Amino acid sequence: MKKSYKCEVDCANCAAKMEEAVLKLEGVKSARVNFMTQKFTLEADDDRYDEVLKAAVKACKNVEPDCEIEI
Repeated sequence: MKKSYKCEVDCANCAAKMEEAVLKLEGVKSARVNFMTQKFTLEADDDRYDEVLKAAVKACKNVEPDCEIEI
């Protein structure tokens, strides 16, 4: 399953670090944090999608506590 969410991130460097952190998570097929469009796109296994999404949001918050991802 692949979905996109609105994501408020302050700089391109933070977006890159967030993307890198999410890609390390188990179950993530692909992830993209786009600073220009303020979008977070996650592709993960269908049966574990909600669990992976929660872990991805947590990983993003660990990198950039001020980021907001609208789920």
